[in-house]
Amino acid sequence: MTDKQHSNICEVLQILGAKWAFVVPDELLNGPRRFNQLRGNVSIINTQSLTDTLRHLEKNGFVLRQVFPTVPVTVEYSLTEKGSDFQTALKEMDKWVQKWGASRLQFEKASNSS
Repeated sequence: MTDKQHSNICEVLQILGAKWAFVVPDELLNGPRRFNQLRGNVSIINTQSLTDTLRHLEKNGFVLRQVFPTVPVTVEYSLTEKGSDFQTALKEMDKWVQKWGASRLQFEKASNSS
Protein backbone atom coordinates (compact mmCIF):
# COMPACT_ATOMS: atom_id res chain seq x y z
CA MET A 1 0.00 0.00 0.00
CA THR A 2 1.32 3.43 -0.87
CA ASP A 3 1.52 6.39 1.49
CA LYS A 4 -1.25 8.06 -0.54
CA GLN A 5 -3.55 5.05 -0.02
CA HIS A 6 -2.82 5.08 3.72
CA SER A 7 -3.54 8.79 3.80
CA ASN A 8 -6.88 8.27 2.03
CA ILE A 9 -7.89 5.48 4.40
CA CYS A 10 -6.94 7.59 7.40
CA GLU A 11 -9.05 10.45 6.07
CA VAL A 12 -12.08 8.18 5.68
CA LEU A 13 -11.58 6.83 9.20
CA GLN A 14 -11.37 10.36 10.62
CA ILE A 15 -14.72 11.15 9.05
CA LEU A 16 -16.44 7.81 9.60
CA GLY A 17 -14.45 6.29 12.42
CA ALA A 18 -17.12 7.08 14.99
CA LYS A 19 -18.90 4.01 16.28
CA TRP A 20 -22.27 4.70 14.62
CA ALA A 21 -21.11 6.77 11.65
CA PHE A 22 -22.13 4.10 9.13
CA VAL A 23 -25.55 3.35 10.62
CA VAL A 24 -26.91 6.90 10.50
CA PRO A 25 -26.14 7.60 6.81
CA ASP A 26 -27.54 4.18 5.94
CA GLU A 27 -30.82 5.14 7.63
CA LEU A 28 -30.86 8.59 6.02
CA LEU A 29 -30.58 6.98 2.58
CA ASN A 30 -34.31 6.29 3.09
CA GLY A 31 -34.95 10.05 3.17
CA PRO A 32 -34.91 12.95 5.62
CA ARG A 33 -35.72 12.13 9.24
CA ARG A 34 -36.49 14.02 12.39
CA PHE A 35 -34.41 13.16 15.44
CA ASN A 36 -37.06 10.98 17.09
CA GLN A 37 -37.66 9.12 13.82
CA LEU A 38 -33.95 8.38 13.61
CA ARG A 39 -33.82 7.37 17.26
CA GLY A 40 -36.72 4.96 16.74
CA ASN A 41 -35.32 3.49 13.53
CA VAL A 42 -31.80 2.99 14.89
CA SER A 43 -32.80 2.02 18.41
CA ILE A 44 -29.45 0.31 19.08
CA ILE A 45 -27.94 3.81 19.42
CA ASN A 46 -28.57 5.67 22.67
CA THR A 47 -29.76 9.28 22.49
CA GLN A 48 -26.43 10.91 23.38
CA SER A 49 -24.49 8.77 20.91
CA LEU A 50 -26.98 9.59 18.16
CA THR A 51 -26.64 13.31 18.94
CA ASP A 52 -22.84 13.06 18.89
CA THR A 53 -22.86 11.08 15.64
CA LEU A 54 -25.19 13.54 13.91
CA ARG A 55 -23.02 16.48 15.00
CA HIS A 56 -19.88 14.70 13.78
CA LEU A 57 -21.44 13.85 10.41
CA GLU A 58 -22.79 17.39 10.05
CA LYS A 59 -19.37 18.86 10.83
CA ASN A 60 -17.82 16.63 8.15
CA GLY A 61 -20.38 17.52 5.49
CA PHE A 62 -22.29 14.22 5.39
CA VAL A 63 -25.49 15.36 7.06
CA LEU A 64 -27.54 18.52 6.69
CA ARG A 65 -29.41 19.75 9.76
CA GLN A 66 -32.38 21.94 8.90
CA VAL A 67 -34.36 23.88 11.51
CA PHE A 68 -37.92 24.84 10.64
CA PRO A 69 -39.56 27.72 12.54
CA THR A 70 -42.56 25.82 13.83
CA VAL A 71 -43.97 25.55 17.35
CA PRO A 72 -42.28 23.51 18.67
CA VAL A 73 -39.23 23.89 16.45
CA THR A 74 -38.82 21.08 13.91
CA VAL A 75 -35.34 19.79 13.12
CA GLU A 76 -34.80 17.49 10.17
CA TYR A 77 -31.67 15.61 9.14
CA SER A 78 -30.85 14.56 5.60
CA LEU A 79 -27.83 13.50 3.62
CA THR A 80 -25.82 16.03 1.70
CA GLU A 81 -24.55 15.20 -1.77
CA LYS A 82 -21.33 14.00 -0.10
CA GLY A 83 -23.33 11.75 2.23
CA SER A 84 -25.50 10.38 -0.56
CA ASP A 85 -22.45 9.64 -2.66
CA PHE A 86 -21.16 7.41 0.13
CA GLN A 87 -23.99 4.97 -0.69
CA THR A 88 -21.77 3.35 -3.32
CA ALA A 89 -19.12 2.56 -0.71
CA LEU A 90 -21.75 1.22 1.71
CA LYS A 91 -23.08 -1.15 -0.96
CA GLU A 92 -19.58 -2.44 -1.67
CA MET A 93 -18.97 -2.97 2.04
CA ASP A 94 -22.26 -4.86 2.28
CA LYS A 95 -21.16 -7.14 -0.58
CA TRP A 96 -17.85 -7.75 1.17
CA VAL A 97 -19.58 -8.66 4.45
CA GLN A 98 -21.91 -11.03 2.64
CA LYS A 99 -18.91 -12.77 1.14
CA TRP A 100 -16.46 -12.66 4.04
CA GLY A 101 -18.45 -11.72 7.16
CA ALA A 102 -18.09 -13.56 10.45
CA SER A 103 -21.42 -15.42 10.20
CA ARG A 104 -20.45 -16.85 6.82
CA LEU A 105 -17.00 -17.87 8.07
CA GLN A 106 -18.55 -19.60 11.08
CA PHE A 107 -20.94 -21.45 8.77
CA GLU A 108 -18.07 -22.55 6.51
CA LYS A 109 -16.02 -23.77 9.49
CA ALA A 110 -18.99 -25.78 10.75
CA SER A 111 -19.55 -27.25 7.28
CA ASN A 112 -15.91 -28.21 6.87
CA SER A 113 -15.69 -29.91 10.28
CA SER A 114 -18.67 -32.18 9.54
